[in-house]
Amino acid sequence: MTTVELRFSAQPEHVRTARLVAAAVARRAGVDEAVLDEVRLAVGEACSRAVGRHRSHGITSPIEVVLTEEDKTFSIAVGDEVPAAGSDGSAGPADGRGGDPRDAGDSAADGEDDMGLAVISGLVDDMEVSTTEEGGVIRMSWPKAQVTALP
Repeated sequence: MTTVELRFSAQPEHVRTARLVAAAVARRAGVDEAVLDEVRLAVGEACSRAVGRHRSHGITSPIEVVLTEEDKTFSIAVGDEVPAAGSDGSAGPADGRGGDPRDAGDSAADGEDDMGLAVISGLVDDMEVSTTEEGGVIRMSWPKAQVTALP
């Protein structure tokens, strides 16, 4: 299992770099060329969401992106440090999933979160969004291209 970790300050101009790194690592991991645009777009959306969450909550710590190559899959986790709603004593999510992606902020930020998550879910078949007291993570994975042996 190969892992690449990328940390960048919560500035919108760094999202492009994260997209380029993700595409390069995905290509090296063996993700099908036809899927690389989806990887690039999904990472861009996830990183933009994390940057927006950090900036709207005044968090100065870096965004963390972990890219992992496994036997049959390539996965990416984009993490922020915005705590789940309810971690400050307020009411938490009713669904029990560990956090609502719209956990804090004004309604405009909530709408942007929803739109970003909708775009990502359209690009990624295997996606998980979780939020805890330590922050939120979007995990995405894609299958690696099948190598066929020549007879």
